[in-house]
Order: sequence, then structure tokens, then C-alpha cells
Amino acid sequence: MTQRTPEQRLLLEQLKQTAEGIARTFAPFCEVVVHDLLDPSHAVLAIHNNLSGREVGSPATELGLARIQSADVEQIIANYANSFSDGRQVKSTSIGIKDSGGRYIAALCMNIDLSVFQGFQGMLNQFVDLPGAAPAQETLDPMGADAIRARIDQFAASMATTPRALKAEDRRVLVRELKSAGLLEVRRAMEIVAGHLGVSRASVYGYAK
Repeated sequence: MTQRTPEQRLLLEQLKQTAEGIARTFAPFCEVVVHDLLDPSHAVLAIHNNLSGREVGSPATELGLARIQSADVEQIIANYANSFSDGRQVKSTSIGIKDSGGRYIAALCMNIDLSVFQGFQGMLNQFVDLPGAAPAQETLDPMGADAIRARIDQFAASMATTPRALKAEDRRVLVRELKSAGLLEVRRAMEIVAGHLGVSRASVYGYAK
């Protein structure tokens, strides 16, 4: 770990305050992470609205390592496609922070979970749909994994939160709704629900009772 100068310590402390302010504003949809690039093996200095499952002390990402190696890496990389480890789609923005010597010492990263907004989009599409405007269509798998995830997203969106931020009682209500709709009869349904909610399959079985 590189010894920090007073200037670098001040920048990191101010960045932590900035991250917390942004996180409070955009909770719970936006994960905000402060990366300390002076300590790449334990780069995550702070994480708010944790959506990725990382912890303080987690190592630097590929982008962080690239900034450590070269100050020529673009300072603001905005709105790029990303994903969490469980496959959820993410829109990310990363802002590199340099000291007075032009060296990258930190990064402020924002990761927006798109699943809840996709749920909003699905509800809007359903609302503006005009019955009879198109010929009836049929599918051999009308209630697959995508249908389960969409139903979960819609439920979370109705509560202005994300699937993984649902409280235990809300998850119980959701799973029972899925059961009533027949969605738990889908192959690997429990695994799909558990993965999208970020809980164990045992928990999902418990909610369904």
C-alpha cells in the first residue's frame, strides 16, 4: 500500500462524502462505490446501496487497474453497459480522480440496476397496450424464466425498490403471488426466484409455505 500524502488523504475523504450524498439521492436504484487506487488489492473504500454484493476491501476492477497503470485512461467513462455477477443488467459511470501530480488515486463509480426500470417499462407497455390491435399470438413457453423475473421486477417496482432490497415480509408476499399465478411450477423456478432476489432456495421454499 502506497503512503498517502495529506492532499491524497483529503481528496479521498471528500470523495467519500460526495459518494454518500449521491447514494442518498438515488437510493435504492444506484450503487455508489469509492475505489482507493493507491491500494488496489483492497480498493473498495466505501460502498453505498450495495447491489453488487461486494464488500469494503474488495480488489480493484479492470478499469481501476488500467487507471493505475496509465494516467491517459479517460477520466469520465459514462453510461456504459455492465452487469452484476448474477446477470442483472447495469448502467455504469466511472469518474477517475487525480491528484495535483496528475496521478489517478481514486475513482467514483455509479452502477444503476436496470432491472427495476425494466419492470416499470413492462408495466407501462401493459398499460398502453390496446387489446385486439394485433392478432393473437401463442407461445409454447408462456411462463418461463423471463416471465418470473419480469413479475418480480414489477412487484419490486410497485414498492419503489429493487428485487434485492425487498424486505423479508415483502418477499413472502411476492413468492405467494408467484405461487398463485402458477409461476413456481416452471422448471427451476425456485432457483430462478432465489437468484433474482439474492436469497437462498431454502428461503424461497420457506416463503412459499
